[in-house]
Amino acid sequence: MTRWQWLVRLLCRRMWFRAALVCAFGGALALAGALVGHTISYDFAATIGAKSVDGILGILASSMLAVTTFSLTAMVSAYAGATSTITPRAVQLLIDDSTAQNTLATFLGSFLFAIVGIVALSTGLYGESGRVILLIGTIIVILFIVVTLLRWIEHIARFGRVSDTIDRVEQAAIEAVDKMIVPLSLDTGAVPAEREGMSRVLPDRLARVTHVDVAVLGEVAAAIDADIHVMALPGKLVEPSRAIALVDGACDDAALAKVRQAFTLSHHRAFDYDPRFGLVVLSEIASRALSPAVNDPGTAIAVIEAGARVLSRFVGHRPRREAGVPARVHFPAIRLCDLLDDLCRPIARDGAAIVEVGVRLQKALSAIAREAAEARPLLVREARDAAARAGAALTSEADRAVIERTHREAFAA
Repeated sequence: MTRWQWLVRLLCRRMWFRAALVCAFGGALALAGALVGHTISYDFAATIGAKSVDGILGILASSMLAVTTFSLTAMVSAYAGATSTITPRAVQLLIDDSTAQNTLATFLGSFLFAIVGIVALSTGLYGESGRVILLIGTIIVILFIVVTLLRWIEHIARFGRVSDTIDRVEQAAIEAVDKMIVPLSLDTGAVPAEREGMSRVLPDRLARVTHVDVAVLGEVAAAIDADIHVMALPGKLVEPSRAIALVDGACDDAALAKVRQAFTLSHHRAFDYDPRFGLVVLSEIASRALSPAVNDPGTAIAVIEAGARVLSRFVGHRPRREAGVPARVHFPAIRLCDLLDDLCRPIARDGAAIVEVGVRLQKALSAIAREAAEARPLLVREARDAAARAGAALTSEADRAVIERTHREAFAA
């Protein structure tokens, strides 16, 4: 995905964007009768009772304003609840929810349709025959409202709940893994060392990388006949003193500027191309649930299972060079040890005193180890660390024995 496609995608996710499109469509539909109304005969208009559209539009305008306000209030309440009880980092997934955005856009567009229709009727813009087109448009809008309301009733029952948020974060992380074009390593990440003769590409501010335009990097690499080594994957915090890319050869300022523009920087991380961010958010949900104020080990167990599915997708993923991805652009590997630190270490630390969480964490790591034999030593090390933390925190000898027995059985040769 190019940088411009990425920016357009971000624009389409903005809540106001869909609302503006539907409002424009509603206004255009309300005014359509004035343009094509002359094709309808007066007798036909009188037969179907087109004059009744005045009252229908009045009801539609008053009800849609109330429903829009209620829906927006429900969405804001879900955002506030997720911020305070789950994690603020997951709220962006709720804001980007297409069903909620379509619902709000439909209600707001219907309200604008009714208002434009009432104003146009009061000015006599339609005439008797144009009312038929307005009545047909009103019926279409009402059908859209009914369908949207039915979907919204089903959706709002689980919107913003803990289980729903965990599922959203898991899905976002899995989608990011599937988009990966970089390899997965164990303890050693293949970050190239800076050599003499390499040109450094520096960012212009302290920020997070959210997207890398590989196509632009390929064009520059072909133009200057040199390899480009990407040093900062999406999600990495960059600063003006450290290179985000290394060009294996000399190049002019224009080429360096073009390479720099291929990196989209933002103040906040994004889920799309940063699978590690999904694991971080999952661990935050578990840590919040394990806090003494919440004391919800069931949520932590659900997070462990979701994180295990994401890690399984990681170890089973084989990056494919997509069409148009140049061979002279090189990416560093994502290290599995970092992924385990993102997910397991916070849960093992905050849930060390809860035996059920410790047992589920041992079993989850064991399940991943059975799928990736080459990663088994690393997973065993992580499981031993979790068992040691639990042994130090648990006050019951019986609970410590359960953790030790689970660890031995899970990682038996």
